[in-house]
Amino acid sequence: MQGDPRIIGCVPAGSGASVVHGALTRAIQGYGLTTYPPAWEYCPPLLWRLGQQPTDLVHAPPDHAVFACRRGTPLVVTFHNYVLDSAMRPFSSRAQCLHYATDLRLFTRLALRRAQVVTAVSAFTAALVREDMRFRGAIEVIPNGVDTGRFSPAEREPTDGPLRVLFSGNLTRRKGADLLPEIARLAGPDVEIHYTTGARAGIADPRWAGLRAIGRVPHADMPALYRQFDVLLLPTVREGMSLALLEAMASGLAVVASDAASNPELIERALGGLLCPVGEPEAYAAALRTLAADRERVRRMGQHNRRAVECRYTLERMVEGYRAVFEQVLGRPVPLRG
Repeated sequence: MQGDPRIIGCVPAGSGASVVHGALTRAIQGYGLTTYPPAWEYCPPLLWRLGQQPTDLVHAPPDHAVFACRRGTPLVVTFHNYVLDSAMRPFSSRAQCLHYATDLRLFTRLALRRAQVVTAVSAFTAALVREDMRFRGAIEVIPNGVDTGRFSPAEREPTDGPLRVLFSGNLTRRKGADLLPEIARLAGPDVEIHYTTGARAGIADPRWAGLRAIGRVPHADMPALYRQFDVLLLPTVREGMSLALLEAMASGLAVVASDAASNPELIERALGGLLCPVGEPEAYAAALRTLAADRERVRRMGQHNRRAVECRYTLERMVEGYRAVFEQVLGRPVPLRG
């Protein structure tokens, strides 16, 4: 009689991928999570040690999956994002550009060849992989999901004070964090922008004037944080499928986000939020001023977003999507935790 399958999820620490794989660990029997420092991506042989533990299946992003998965072990690759396309060059350091153009591109190709199943978190990400990698195999789209019990709207009446806006994410140019001071300046006194410093270690808080710093917030504390705000601000350049965006939507927040990457897949224009051109602080500030002047519209947007998550982006749907893939690869049942 076979026991529960042993599945190892291997991801860099402090990433959205670690949140997704952590949710699978809590939901699927036999699923374990291994994380590694993000700096290891510049010395991938360090990851060989991660691939030495016995397992029935490895589930990993493509970047270093070939190091974390021993030959002969089934591999499921998930694209949580895609940074190899040329659009990311202006937002990457020289070291990153070199890394992406050489070894990381090679490792990604090797992972695609080795994988029994390839998945992506959004249709946008899947299309990028097909186009940039010229990949002709199947890519199954499994959208990220959130726990709608933990992430739920606040039971409070709207206030008449400034519109409370949250930026949640690592303070990088890819997230649009460099635009925050100018957005705050242009938005005016009716808009109050707060920001976290994200989950990744080593990113200092710049203590921008005109914005309110929250600091690093453990993911377990995020549900309570979202309930304190009216709007999520996401001026990002590239997202596979933003967990912060889904969590904020589940929490009943309206959204002001970039009209880029997978954001339009999640946000219905004018119904769930306002989408702005990438890199234009004036557009984000104008959108925030518009919402600050119409709090009833903000409330309706939040309600719309909550319904959208309940219909399409629940944690249960995501778990079932991955569980079906694991069962397909292993050829046997993969039970849920009791």
